[in-house]
Formats: sequence, structure tokens, C-alpha cells
Amino acid sequence: MSDIELSISCNDCVRRSTPDCEDCLVTFVLGDQPEELTLSSELADVAGLLSSQGMIPRLKFHRAAPES
Repeated sequence: MSDIELSISCNDCVRRSTPDCEDCLVTFVLGDQPEELTLSSELADVAGLLSSQGMIPRLKFHRAAPES
């Protein structure tokens, strides 16, 4: 089993429910109502390669600033 390298919660993303969300790697993988995506380091590398070649959307996750 591979170690988890990438874990993204859409609840933490400022781009959730925006046009950026519609064209994000997480939405591409999980569908219209994504929640969380977890990839092994190996799969994260593959996704990065496919994304860099324009074959799949890139990751558009941007973590919201912590509340004070």
C-alpha cells in the first residue's frame, strides 16, 4: 500500500462552488459534488503528469485562510 501524499478537502477550498471548482482535478475525479480527494504519492505524480499535458484539469485547490 502506498503512503498518502495528497489529501484535499473541498470544504477548506475558497474556490468551492465557483467556476474554478467546475474545472478542477477534484471535481473531474469525484464528480459534481466533491468532498475530499486522497491520492497516494504515485497517483499524485500521475495526475500531475496528465495535468501538465492538458489531458485532465489541474488542481485548483486554494486553502481558505484560518479564522482568527
